[in-house]
Amino acid sequence: MSTSPKKSIPYDRPAIYRISVQGRIDLTWSDRLEGMSISQVKDSTGLPVTILEGELGDQAALAGVLNTLYELHLTVLLVKRLDDGLPANPVQVQRGGETNT
Repeated sequence: MSTSPKKSIPYDRPAIYRISVQGRIDLTWSDRLEGMSISQVKDSTGLPVTILEGELGDQAALAGVLNTLYELHLTVLLVKRLDDGLPANPVQVQRGGETNT
């Protein structure tokens, strides 16, 4: 059995999210939704679905976007984090102050 350490996903760093909601959101709402891009599709039954995608500063910003969607009475279908917001080669600090890359 492998006991490799699990990587912790930070809640206070930027990350890219995709959020899908049932219904339509006008493209002019992008600023109110933290600058997320807005696209519209139809689901398998022909109902409109809006997809928001973009980088949010942290999970507090994500909560703000979700709160706005709630205030608009839109049903959230999906919230997905598309990246971990960490650099490709994070610097690891070892005991004694040495760093590894």
